[in-house]
Amino acid sequence: MEKIKVIAMMSALAQPTRLEVFMALSRRGAEGLQVGDLATLANTPANTMSTHLSILARAGLITASKSGRTVTYTVAPDAVTELAVFLLECGKA
Repeated sequence: MEKIKVIAMMSALAQPTRLEVFMALSRRGAEGLQVGDLATLANTPANTMSTHLSILARAGLITASKSGRTVTYTVAPDAVTELAVFLLECGKA
């Protein structure tokens, strides 16, 4: 994994609201959560939540799927695995 991608992922997760959202999506699995539900969960305005979700998506940590007017976010499992493997390998060096 490229170091720049790792930095983007870790930077995205370094903010408390984004980490909370990421953890909630991780627990939810493939079902994911909608923007409004995530905003309520994190006690954050919807427009602010959209910014947090954009940052997580650009870092490759989450993905969005749209059905009509509804957008559902889920964790990108491959990205999480790649990050975990990278961090574990760093610990061995």
